[in-house]
Formats: sequence, structure tokens, C-alpha cells
Amino acid sequence: MPEGDTVYLACKRLNQALAGATLLKTDFRVPQLAAADLSGLTVRQVVSRGKHQLFRFSDDTTLHTHFKMEGSWHLYRPGAQRRGGPEFQIRAVLHTADWEAVGYRLPVVEIVPTAEEHTVVGHLGPDLLGPDWDPDEALRRIEAQPDRTIGEALLDQRNLAGIGTLYRAETLFLSGIHPRAPVREVPVAKVIDRAKRLLEANKDRPDQSTTGDLHRGKTTWVFERARESCRRCGTRIREESFGPRGQERKSYWCPSCQPL
Repeated sequence: MPEGDTVYLACKRLNQALAGATLLKTDFRVPQLAAADLSGLTVRQVVSRGKHQLFRFSDDTTLHTHFKMEGSWHLYRPGAQRRGGPEFQIRAVLHTADWEAVGYRLPVVEIVPTAEEHTVVGHLGPDLLGPDWDPDEALRRIEAQPDRTIGEALLDQRNLAGIGTLYRAETLFLSGIHPRAPVREVPVAKVIDRAKRLLEANKDRPDQSTTGDLHRGKTTWVFERARESCRRCGTRIREESFGPRGQERKSYWCPSCQPL
């Protein structure tokens, strides 16, 4: 699943291309929007909210989409070859005079009144990369469940929006905290601050790195490095999966640098 910085950058690029432009044609390939036509509307802005995308239009409606595990938006010049996937995976196309925004494999595609965006994103906690960022509120929400593991708490978008398995793993490694440590034993404010700094450092570039090294295979400390040697102490990195069957999320840590 894309991390919050990936969604932020995608919406930033979509906004740069579409904001202020008139939609010449729209094509929605999901049953509930089969008859929807937004042609003639102006795109006011495209913004991210956690891992959600919000396209706001001049008629005070919003196109709400979400990548979940495999979705993506791609920008093409009119007539250019589309390389985001086969045609049958396209769920939405927004045409302007200069661009075609094409959404692939989007599991969520819906139109809501802009004034009612809270019905689709109101459950989210403060957005680490959003104008609503409030570290005190994120801290309050996480500490409200002191017996929960910090790993679970960080992934819960109702606490704070934008952290996925990559930033959860890297934040906790750099903080020296085991993902199964209970919230009550963790300096949560410092963990939140570190996560914020990691996402901020990566939000404007497509290549994520938490180590400061952008070379292939050197971008992370523990994420997706199970059974490899810890870059700090040489201990083998551990991993485990948790969550409902078919929706498992992996956790990575160094047993020496992050003792339980």
C-alpha cells in the first residue's frame, strides 16, 4: 500500500497539471458512476488526505479515490501511449486540453458533495503532511489505548494519517523501539516527530529513502530486509505478518537494536 508521502506527491503533480483546467470529457469505468459526466467543470484543486485523493470541482463536488494496495494515477499528454497497465484496469479518466489523468486499479471511486468530504475522510486522524497536522491530537489518540502495540497504533489511520508499513518499520528502528512494545512504554511524542520528519524528507521525490542513500538496496534500514544483516550491528533482521487473512501487513525489526 502506498505511503502518505507517495499519495502527497501524486496529488501534488495532479494538482499542478489539472488545477484551473476545464474537463473536456470524463470516463468512469465503475458501475456506480457509469452515467456520470463532469465535462464542463473546472478542477479547483487536487489534494491528499492521508492516503486518500480528493479532486475538487467547480460545482462543489469532489471525486474521492483511494489507492489501497495497487491503485495509481498517471498523467499523459493527449494521444500519448498509456503505460500504467492494460485498458481493463482503468477505472477513471479525466480529460483536459493539455492532460489525461488516468486512474488504474482504483478500488474506491466515488463522487460526493465537497461539503460532505467528512463522510469519506472524516474518520482519519491528523494528516502528517496536511494543513491539519496536530501532533498533540495524534499523541492523544495513540495514548488513549495504552495497552495497544505501538506498531498497530502507528498504522491505524484513525490515530494519524499517512504512515504505512515502510515508515512504521523505519520510524521504530530509528527510535530503537520494538513494534510490539505497548504504547504505555513508548515515548510516543518522539516517535511521532520522527515519523513526521521522515515523511517530510521524502514527500517531494519519487524515490523514498530513510537512510539518506538513494542507491538501490540501500534506501532502508529494516523494511523488506528480513534475514539480511542490520546496517548498524550486523544482527539478522526479523519479520512477522499480522492482520486478517489476505490483508496481512509485515513488520520488520532488528532484535538487537529494538529489544522487546
